Amino acid sequence: MTAHDAIERLREIDRELQLLEHASALLSWDEETYMPPRAIEERSEQVALLQGIIHERLASPSVAELLARAGASPERPSGDPALSESEGAFARAFFRKHGREARLPADLVIELSKAATLGQAAWRGARKRSDFSSFAPHLRKLVALTRRKTECLGYAEEPYDALIDEYEPWMKTSEVRSIFSSLEPRLARFVAEIGAARQVDDGFLRLSYPTDLQVRFASALLSGMGFDGERGRLDVSAHPFTTTLGRDDVRITARYDAGYLKTGIFSVIHECGHALYEQGFSEEIRGSLLASGTSLGIHESQSRLWENVIGRSRPFWSHYLPELAKLFPAQLSGVALDSFYRAINRVEPSLIRIEADEVTYGLHIILRFKLETALVSGDLAVDDLPDAWNREMGELLGVKPDNDAEGVLQDVHWSFGAIGYFPTYALGNLYGAQLFAAMRRELPGMDGEIARGNLAPILAWLRARVHASGATLTAGELCEKVTGETLNPDYFLRYLEEKYRPIYDL
Repeated sequence: MTAHDAIERLREIDRELQLLEHASALLSWDEETYMPPRAIEERSEQVALLQGIIHERLASPSVAELLARAGASPERPSGDPALSESEGAFARAFFRKHGREARLPADLVIELSKAATLGQAAWRGARKRSDFSSFAPHLRKLVALTRRKTECLGYAEEPYDALIDEYEPWMKTSEVRSIFSSLEPRLARFVAEIGAARQVDDGFLRLSYPTDLQVRFASALLSGMGFDGERGRLDVSAHPFTTTLGRDDVRITARYDAGYLKTGIFSVIHECGHALYEQGFSEEIRGSLLASGTSLGIHESQSRLWENVIGRSRPFWSHYLPELAKLFPAQLSGVALDSFYRAINRVEPSLIRIEADEVTYGLHIILRFKLETALVSGDLAVDDLPDAWNREMGELLGVKPDNDAEGVLQDVHWSFGAIGYFPTYALGNLYGAQLFAAMRRELPGMDGEIARGNLAPILAWLRARVHASGATLTAGELCEKVTGETLNPDYFLRYLEEKYRPIYDL
């Protein structure tokens, strides 16, 4: 068997794995959208069974043998030099995925999967009741299983390395800590400077906005951004998310608030950014393990770029505000473009991460990073998490939750064991600003096109530079190829300064 033959057999195995992954994702999507509450017990068994089958196939010794025949090894994960560039990228991705999975015992994979499904259901109920104590037993189990997972996977410096590597491949905890240590004081200073300025008025965003009309506007936004409705759909869930259920099936969910217009609009734009990435993989890699974001940091760069850099820009709303005002004439009557632009970019320390402004958002992520690294290391007990959360919120953002729903229970991630995920949100801001700077250099007339409602040049640029390659490049390789340099937080900080100083007359 040649290296090429081995790659072809691995691609056949990968296709079966993708079908199983998509079936599992469909069950999880249904759980978040339409599943009746009492179905949760069997659903947890269904998902666990599928994950167990996926694990068994991926960790199989026969896969290890095929990878060896393809020439893949720790020293040369891309395999035999005779392989083509695309074959080498596939070998590297499969070798990495197999290596992680082979180190995990099957019983741990199944137990984690079941605990995650039950944990999500418990979280939804606990959040409604604002009762952390009812969720705490599930989180204790998930943290214990996660610690066991880190020991099985191994790590270079500290246990959290094994977790962040799942979402941001090849990145270490120390690198994240270094970036956040630099960001935190600079963000805090800018937040304080803005806080001393006269606050902008956003009262008109907090009137009554019937959700059925918000959904109608959301559909127009999706169409304008380039979302392919023949290959996806929009639904409602407690926590907005995007998931891929097939090569031509990308699902978005959003959450709407009839008393606050920003919640629904910007969750739709954010999730559409993710979905456009998923719909934009090249034909060559669609349906394979390479048809995924190269890292969640890059994935978040797409959602944050669309939501904030483009979706909260003045040119964007010079086109869309008249359309929005037609749906809500009483609420937006007499609201000028400048007033609307300032209102949607209001900076104010707040409790809820997904509704946080661009400037304070990074501090929300730094808080979560500090807490979950402490949970994994054992320096913080689950029962002490609410108090630690409230204390950190006070220190970082100057606000404290009145209840658990506004605090420690606001995010879904810990309920399904996604510890190590949160840093990618802040990294997404950094990647997004750096990519946008490169885009602006190459598309000098971009603002005019946005103001005309023509977002196609932006999507075409992202498709060519970011989306099409999927996971064939690492995040670092992609960043350097597109922007000419490695990740540089200064782009994001400069973007914030240039945008918000005029808004607040600083």
